[in-house]
Amino acid sequence: MQDKDSLFQKLNRETAQIEWQALQPFFARGQAIRVDSELDLVAVAMAFASDDSAAVQAWMADRRVAPVSEQEAGVWSQTNPQMWAVVVAPFVLIQPGKAH
Repeated sequence: MQDKDSLFQKLNRETAQIEWQALQPFFARGQAIRVDSELDLVAVAMAFASDDSAAVQAWMADRRVAPVSEQEAGVWSQTNPQMWAVVVAPFVLIQPGKAH
């Protein structure tokens, strides 16, 4: 397993902006996970990648990390916003509305 610094750097390099339209297939498969704009997307990706279930469950309990809802997907389908995204298989973590 890679050390935390290497994993952080890898995930940071793999984080990119993408339009919602390109993410819709992941939503359809239940693989799109929304990350609240107040959280660090790469830190959340690190928790997913390193199986830090305590952190992930805490964020999910307060809805700061959650599967993309039908309502969110509907709004984004109409506006096609740019989002930050990073893949942590099998999920794509997305963060709308935050500049990095």
